[in-house]
Amino acid sequence: MIKKVCSIFLEEKIKFLRYLVVGFSGLFLDIGTLYIFSRTFGINPTVAVCINQVILIGYNFTLNKYWTFGGGGMPHKQFVRYLVLVTFNYIFSGIVMYGFNEIGGYDEILVRIGAIAIMTLWNFILYKNWVYKS
Repeated sequence: MIKKVCSIFLEEKIKFLRYLVVGFSGLFLDIGTLYIFSRTFGINPTVAVCINQVILIGYNFTLNKYWTFGGGGMPHKQFVRYLVLVTFNYIFSGIVMYGFNEIGGYDEILVRIGAIAIMTLWNFILYKNWVYKS
């Protein structure tokens, strides 16, 4: 299983590197908006994560579709699949933030980075083989 996952990343080196560039720029946007919402405006961190995910939907979809995975396929079908994955990630992010920040008392920025790290792996595989598949 691990060998198969590693081979997917090695076969698609350029796409994976582009995916990481989009991901890191999205990470800065994500953490930046979380910081501003929660620490500057005093919004509850769980609510702040839910708000900033709306901002990141358009950003990540557009860059990954046209730059990382080549822009082929039907955009509306891909966007629907993207929204299904985003919805799952959105729920996962909220649960992780609630569990680790509000119940566990961990810093919201560290919790968010951890959740993003976990989602990064499954997102690349699903983007490549399902969301942006032509």
